[in-house]
Amino acid sequence: MTERTGSSGLAYLDYNATAPMRPQAREVTLAAMQTVGNASSTHRSGRDAAQRVDEARRQVADLLNCSPGEIVFTSGATEANNLALRAAHSAGGTVITSMVEHPAVLETAKNLTVNAPNALRMLSVDADGLVDLEGLHAALSAGDVAIVSLMAANNETGVLTDLAPLTEAAHRAGALFHTDATQLVGRLPIDLAELDVDLLSLSAHKFGGPQGVGSLFARRGISLPYHPLIFGGGQERGWRAGTLNVAGIAGAGAAAAAAHRGMAEESLRVTRLRDLLESALVEELGDCRINGALDYRLPGVTSITFHGVPADAVLAAMPDVAASEGSACSSGAPSPSHVLLAMGRSREEADSTVRFSLGYASTRGDVDQAIASTIRAVRQVRTTLAIPI
Repeated sequence: MTERTGSSGLAYLDYNATAPMRPQAREVTLAAMQTVGNASSTHRSGRDAAQRVDEARRQVADLLNCSPGEIVFTSGATEANNLALRAAHSAGGTVITSMVEHPAVLETAKNLTVNAPNALRMLSVDADGLVDLEGLHAALSAGDVAIVSLMAANNETGVLTDLAPLTEAAHRAGALFHTDATQLVGRLPIDLAELDVDLLSLSAHKFGGPQGVGSLFARRGISLPYHPLIFGGGQERGWRAGTLNVAGIAGAGAAAAAAHRGMAEESLRVTRLRDLLESALVEELGDCRINGALDYRLPGVTSITFHGVPADAVLAAMPDVAASEGSACSSGAPSPSHVLLAMGRSREEADSTVRFSLGYASTRGDVDQAIASTIRAVRQVRTTLAIPI
């Protein structure tokens, strides 16, 4: 395959920000938009809408291997993270999270504990971005922990978290365990019949669904009073009031089903493309480094530091490639990546790091274009800044 992701000649390598909509999701979303019916209505049109929602709920549950009744549809992972942490913290207690979490978790945790800063315990990570299990044991030993929230895969480096021992430790201490699995879901298998997390957040647009729809998995049987952010008619079993986004939910379900079917092949192919990109850039540009645990990360994700070369200048010099300085949520922010700083990188190194993220529709043509454009851009910036090549 040598064709490019889009007809505009843009090599799109920013799947961690958002993935292109899968054809299956686009078709189902458009079909749902052309129908009339409120999923809460009891007439035929309402029942048709409710049936679309029920099918999508089953498709998302199949992707996670859980019960459809454990899926709550939201506007995305940010809302799901807020729901999870606020519900778990509603009776007070300590929140444990890590220094490399997404802002949707970090800012929520800070807000919940703003009047009791000692109730927020932050875990450090090592140079590879891995959370220290012993650090979690130490944080839990202080007692009164409401919830532990640790991401399944990092959005900047792709580094994976071994959730099973962390979940076990939290439960032994009497705490709930939540994971922001936004980057993992749809890319690598996750089996919630085996992985005993209590709460899990996801966003459909990360695996080829529409933007503006996500889910919270809330395990049946956990002792957790729902704590809605939006009050009203009591939809989604009281977790989230408001008329359901039927078209978005239907598209999310279709994307989940497509990701589930093609995951093994997509993962292998995208990993090979990622490795090709990395090896070519390291060989040609020399003074650069791949960040994170190289053998324990998402397929298709690479965080590369081009030493001494500002990432914003590199990206500006290759307009035919869509990549990122880090998290899309913090693009344009004056502060460097909190993830890379937590991993021990300097501010200069963090400011010189580009994230490339590939996905289901990425092609060899995209990668070849990204390799050529990145090499040209980095050399151009080095020349401009008089950095030895």
